[in-house]
Amino acid sequence: MTARYVHGACAHIDPLAIAHNLRRLREYAGKGVGGTGPSFWAVVKADAYGHGLDHALPGVLAADGLAMTSVADAYRCRAQGWTKPILLMGDRLTAADLNDPVLYPLHLVVQDAWQLEQLERFSGASIPHVWLRFAGKLNHAGFTACDYPAAYARLHALFIAARVAGIGHLQHYARADDAKQLALERHAFTELTAGLAGHHCTENSAALLASPAIAAQTQWLRTGIALYGVSPFSGNCASAWGLKPAMSLQAPIFALQDVQAGEPIGYGGAFRSGRRLRIGLVRCGYADGYPRAVRDGCPVLVRGRKTRIVGRVSMDTLTIDLTELPEVRPGDHVTLWGSGALPVEEIALAAGTIAAQLLTGLTAQVARRSASGG
Repeated sequence: MTARYVHGACAHIDPLAIAHNLRRLREYAGKGVGGTGPSFWAVVKADAYGHGLDHALPGVLAADGLAMTSVADAYRCRAQGWTKPILLMGDRLTAADLNDPVLYPLHLVVQDAWQLEQLERFSGASIPHVWLRFAGKLNHAGFTACDYPAAYARLHALFIAARVAGIGHLQHYARADDAKQLALERHAFTELTAGLAGHHCTENSAALLASPAIAAQTQWLRTGIALYGVSPFSGNCASAWGLKPAMSLQAPIFALQDVQAGEPIGYGGAFRSGRRLRIGLVRCGYADGYPRAVRDGCPVLVRGRKTRIVGRVSMDTLTIDLTELPEVRPGDHVTLWGSGALPVEEIALAAGTIAAQLLTGLTAQVARRSASGG
């Protein structure tokens, strides 16, 4: 065996790819630079879909607002110099937060009676813009069709009293990747909000890419997974829409092992080759967030060439077949996903999951670094 010490897995984040993707999504919505069309919330929840909020922010500077689920992230964005609107989706703010001018301009998603009561008690120098959420078919949060009109009336009374800055209507689709179901969800929302003043914010990445002409008719779009160069549709890659992956997950080969024909590789001895193999041991495993569920044959890239994982993914190590790559040495880095030749969607398919779970599932021990080296 040949071995030497090297560092572990690292996710390289390219903010220029994020900026490119935002421009492409604007084009799909019919909004060029300085043109008309919907405004864009760049969704940076879950630490910017696992990319790291600090690394992603330079890529979303052209967005009209940032959407997130954590007030702590809102404060982080303000500390980083973000001055445009922030949309908080789901977190419960204290009275001190609502009174903190640092958070403004602030938009709040109102999705339950507690938030309504909090706003009715609130009095401050700064006032938030509110978005009333319809539960729809997702039913994770929000008001039902029966409760929605009364909730809107309460918010409208606050608006008339100048205690909220504005009211909008928001929905999270349950099946935006299904054209027929998406049309039904859109229709139900349109009927529910007919005659109620306020902008609409309903369209996510899947809805925008599936039917940009319809999405372009709304006032605010929420772009999440596509912003990071990942398709929201199972079985498709984002490159089909001209989007670029913003994350490349790489890990080093720390040792080489010659394995004779018939010898087992990995825990449980589940893999045995019918011929002699040259195996590379890669410093990445399920403790880093790499999916244990991938099967033998899952692709990786080494020196720009594809090869395969053999044996089970362990906590700290992947084993890859280097038999046809004799030039590879310890210290060479393996791309596990994120290049044009190895999109994360392909790995998600091999793992029986979705790309968003892989991106957000990377653990804290995986370093995030800017593609520029920062």
